[in-house]
Amino acid sequence: MAIRDRLRRTMMFLPGNNPSMITDAHIYKPDSIMIDLEDAVSVNQKDAARFLVSEALKAIDYKTTERVVRVNGLDTPFGADDIRAIVKAGVDVIRLPKTDNPDEIVAVDKLITEVEREIGREGETLLMAAIESAAGIMNVKDIALASKRLMGIALGAEDYVTNLKTSRSKHGWELYYAREAIVLAARNAGIYCFDTVYSDVNNIEGFRNEVQFIKDLGFDGKSCIHPKQVRIVHEIYTPSQKEIEKSIRIINGAKEAEAKGSGVISVDGKMVDSPIIMRAQRVLELAKASGIYKED
Repeated sequence: MAIRDRLRRTMMFLPGNNPSMITDAHIYKPDSIMIDLEDAVSVNQKDAARFLVSEALKAIDYKTTERVVRVNGLDTPFGADDIRAIVKAGVDVIRLPKTDNPDEIVAVDKLITEVEREIGREGETLLMAAIESAAGIMNVKDIALASKRLMGIALGAEDYVTNLKTSRSKHGWELYYAREAIVLAARNAGIYCFDTVYSDVNNIEGFRNEVQFIKDLGFDGKSCIHPKQVRIVHEIYTPSQKEIEKSIRIINGAKEAEAKGSGVISVDGKMVDSPIIMRAQRVLELAKASGIYKED
C-alpha cells in the first residue's frame, strides 16, 4: 500500500520498455522510481510496455523504493488501459502527464476508484500531477486541491517551455514563475512538489547548482535521469551534522524556555522565534527520515 507521507527527494525516470532498467533501478536507492509509459514509449510499443510494467510491479521487490508509473492521458487511446492495468498490479502512485485543469484529476480519480472496488483494494493508489503548460500553471492551485489521492505536483519543463514558445536556458529564468507557482500551490494544499529533470548528465556542477537552487525555493525533491544525479540530490537534501547540531540546540532551548515560562529564546547569541523553531524541527525530521539521526 502506498505511503502518503514519506521521504521523496528523488524520483528516477525509467523507460517503460526497458526490462533491465525496470528490474535494477532500485539498487541505486532513489526514494522513488518513475516508470514511463508515455513519452518514452513509442505508439507501437504501448501495449507491450504496459504488460511489462504491470508484470514487474507484481514480481519485483523494490524494497523501500516507491513505485510511480507515468501513464498516458485519458485523452489518448492508451490512458484508461494503462490505469486499469497498473492499479490491478498494485502501483503506489500514478503520475498523470500534461495536467491542465482539475477535471482531469477528478476523472482519473474516478477510474482508479472503480478499479480498486473491482479488486477489493479501495484507497490504496495515490496520484501526482505533472504541470507542463501555461494552462496547467494558471490552474495549479485548483489542480493541487482536486483529489484526496493527490500526493504531489511536479514541473515538466520541456513541454512547458515549448508551450511558452521559448526554450531551456542555463540560468532557468523561463521556469522561475512556474516553479514558484508549483511550490505555493503545493504548500497551500499540503502536498509534495517536485522539480523537473536536468538533462545534461555530464554537467555535474550545473546540476548541483540547480538542485541547491530548487531546494532553496522550497521543492521537496527533484526528478532524476541518472543514478549519479540521485546521489547528488540526496547529499544536498540531507542535513549536515552542523545543521543537525544547531537544530538540536534550538529545540532544546525552546523546551527550556517553555519550562521556565519564558517567551524569549536565545540560541548561539541570536533570538529564536516560532518559524525558526519550526525549521529546526523540519531539519531533524529530514535527518531522521534519511537515517542519520535518532532522538536520544
